[in-house]
Amino acid sequence: MQINTLGPFGPVSRLTLGGGGIGQLWGEASDKDSVDTLRRAVDTGIDLIDTAPGYRNCEKMVAKAFGGKLPDGVRITTKYSLGTPPLAEVYDRLRVSLDASLAAMLLPRVDLMILHSEIRPDDFEYPAGQPPKDIRSTSLSLYRQAVVPAFERLVSEGLIGAWGITGINHAAATIDAMSSGPRPAVVQTIANLMDSPGEMNGTGLAPRPRDVITAAKTYGVGVMGVRAVQAGALTSGIDRPEHSPTSADFDRAASYRALCKQWGEDPAIVAYRYAIGMDGVETLVLGVKNVAELEQALDAERRGPLDAEQVAAIDALGLRL
Repeated sequence: MQINTLGPFGPVSRLTLGGGGIGQLWGEASDKDSVDTLRRAVDTGIDLIDTAPGYRNCEKMVAKAFGGKLPDGVRITTKYSLGTPPLAEVYDRLRVSLDASLAAMLLPRVDLMILHSEIRPDDFEYPAGQPPKDIRSTSLSLYRQAVVPAFERLVSEGLIGAWGITGINHAAATIDAMSSGPRPAVVQTIANLMDSPGEMNGTGLAPRPRDVITAAKTYGVGVMGVRAVQAGALTSGIDRPEHSPTSADFDRAASYRALCKQWGEDPAIVAYRYAIGMDGVETLVLGVKNVAELEQALDAERRGPLDAEQVAAIDALGLRL
């Protein structure tokens, strides 16, 4: 497996195992599927596991797979959806969530803790029907005044090795958050050929993930790409509900599947190879839920990025948001 440098976080495998699938958050998966996927990922050279308490059983599966002792060289993340609470509560909320994650995984520390809620401008108002803004997002001012100091404190206490942010939907606020120090070690952002976050959006804004990736490179922040196959929208089949943003993306990607058929290629593998080749993406976070899905991504990683002509043909389909 190719090793890249994830900003100040350091060397990391080109693929990261994400926690949504192994947490049995979507589709049918058993504890055996999750444990087998975790162990297979590590055996094949994946050295970063991306967890979160919001990924249902994910952190428990890490404990079940490794018994509180990660294999040599393997690092782990966790996250917390903070929202915008009172400033004085920020550290305590992060610490409570972190302590629960450590207990669930049977670990004394994590290598990276990520703010799971998106960062928004203070005065942004979400469209009708969205969750309250202070529940789903963290205001830019609170991020600067309290979140950054809280993360830095957790680093100094030896409970986390580094910290990062989620850079989805509010591109301008994410770029602003990375523009001055202390800067996050990493940002997680969308990395797929449609530039689509699917149901993760809901802001009414264009997601602009490539602008976030470009800014991260400028500011020396590592990039963890997510949603390479857009939750199944860029595969040959889909296991998400109908009439969702992801199923709409699946329908919109019909021309992409036709192109892959013309090439004699599996759409999922092509989508992974496209994302692997995106400039600035150092590691791609997989949302796989079993070994079979993992093997597709591993096959794509072994084959490496698409050639320039293939990328141009995909981009010519006009699928980017």
